[in-house]
Amino acid sequence: MRPLLLLLISSAIASAHVGSPDVFYEGNAGPYRLLVTIRPPLVIPGVAEVEVRSTSNDVREVRVVPLPLQGPGAKFAPTPDIAQRSKDDPQFYTGSLWMMAFGSWQVRVRAEGAQGSGEMSVPVPALAMRTSTMQKGLGAGLFGLMVFLVVGIVSIVGAGVREAQLEPGVEPAVRNRRRAMIVMAITLVLMCGAVYLGNKWWQSEADTYAQRIYKPLNMSATVDPGGRLVLHLQDSGFILRFNKMSDLLPDHGHLMHMYVISTPSMDRVWHLHPDQTEPGTFQMNLPAMPAGRYRLFADIVHANGIPETGTAEIEIPQIAPGAPPGTDDAAGAGTQVAQADFNRTVSPLTDGYRMVWVRGTEPLKAKRAELFRFRVEDANGKPAGDMEFYMGMPGHAAFVRDDFQVFAHVHPSGSAPMAAVAIAQAQVGGGDASMQGMHAMHSMGLPAEVSFPYGFPQPGNYRIFVQVKRAGRVETGIFDARVE
Repeated sequence: MRPLLLLLISSAIASAHVGSPDVFYEGNAGPYRLLVTIRPPLVIPGVAEVEVRSTSNDVREVRVVPLPLQGPGAKFAPTPDIAQRSKDDPQFYTGSLWMMAFGSWQVRVRAEGAQGSGEMSVPVPALAMRTSTMQKGLGAGLFGLMVFLVVGIVSIVGAGVREAQLEPGVEPAVRNRRRAMIVMAITLVLMCGAVYLGNKWWQSEADTYAQRIYKPLNMSATVDPGGRLVLHLQDSGFILRFNKMSDLLPDHGHLMHMYVISTPSMDRVWHLHPDQTEPGTFQMNLPAMPAGRYRLFADIVHANGIPETGTAEIEIPQIAPGAPPGTDDAAGAGTQVAQADFNRTVSPLTDGYRMVWVRGTEPLKAKRAELFRFRVEDANGKPAGDMEFYMGMPGHAAFVRDDFQVFAHVHPSGSAPMAAVAIAQAQVGGGDASMQGMHAMHSMGLPAEVSFPYGFPQPGNYRIFVQVKRAGRVETGIFDARVE
C-alpha cells in the first residue's frame, strides 16, 4: 500500500443532487397513482413548474399549492391553483407556483375524480442558485426612461419657478430666468443624489440577496495507509440556518449515504455508509478496493428536510483485505464507461441471475420524467422469487453522467430523500398510501421488478447503477443510457 496520507484532489457540491435540481415523486394521492415532477425556481422569489401525470383516466381535476414544509405555515394552506389538463394527453396536468421565501417547502397535490379525492405532499428545497441579470435591451430602455424622467422633472420645476406667477403671454424677466436656472441646477443635483442613493439601496439589496445564494457545504476526504476514510463536512458560510452539521436526520437508517465510483472508467461502484464521529466528521474502514482515483458523492439530510450532496475526488491505495462490508453496504463491477453499449438491457448478477432493464423503444430525452423499470430473473428468465427490502425500499438507483457533472440517488418513490418525504406526508392524513403499501409487502413478499421515477436534467451519456437485495445479498446492475 502507498504509505502516505492521501488528500483531497478537488471538491464540488450541489443542493440535493449534483446537477439534478428537479424533484421527482411517484405515489398515491388517495386512490390515484400520480407521478409528480417539480422544477424549483433558480431564483427566490420565483416560479416552480409542476407536472402531474395520473396512471388512470378517472382523475377529473388536480389542484396544487405550495406550503412551508414545517412550522405554522404548513398548517394553513392558501387557495390551491387548478392545474391545467393537457389537450393532447388527458392524464397529464401542468401548473406554476410561486415560492416566495428561501428554505424547505412542499407542494401539496390534490386529485379529485370518480373514486373521490386524495392528497399527497412532495418536499421541495427552495434555494436561490443564482441571480437573474437584466436583459441588455431592457436595461438600456429603463436607463433612457430614467434620464427622460430626470430631465422632465428638472424642466417642470424650472418652468414652474420661471413662469408660474406670470400672466398668460407675459415673457419672464431676466430675474425669473436666473432664479429658474438656479432652482433647476439644485433640482438636478437633488435628482442625481436620489438616483445615487437609489442605486446604493439597490446594490445593498443585491448584496444581501447574493449572501442568500446557495453556498453548498465543503467536503474534504482523506484515506490513511490502514484504509480508514475520514470525511470532513464544513459550513460554507451560507447564511441560512440549515447549513450546519449538528442537525442531520437519518435516512434509511443512516446519517450518510455515500457512493464511491472509479474515475474515469466508472467500472466499479460502492454504496457505503460512514458513521458520524462528531458533527461534520464521518469515518469508516473501507472494504477491499483496488488502488485508483475515485469520486465520492455523500448524501445527508438536514432536520428541516433539505438534502445536500458533498463530493470529492481522491486517490485511494489498494486496500486488502479491507474491512468486512456493513449490512447495508454494497459493491458492483462492470465494463469501463468508454466501452458503453447503449443498447444493452441485461446486466449479469451472481448465481446466474440477471437484471433486465425493461425499456421502451423511444429514445431518452432530457427534461422528461420517466419510470425506469428493472426486473431480476434467474438463468431461465423466470422472475426472482427471493427479493428482499434493501434499507426499507425495493431498491436504490444512482444516475451518473459520464463526466460526473450529474449525480442523483433515486428511490422507487423518487428523488426526494425519504426523511423529507416522511415530514411532508405526515401532514396529509398519516402519509402516502404507497408507503403503507411498501410496509405491507414485508409480509407478502416483494415482486421481482422495481421502478424509479426520474428525468435526466441534461443531454449526454449516463451510467445507471441499480441495487436490489436478493437472498440476503445486495446485487448491483449496471446500465448505460444516451440522452438526447
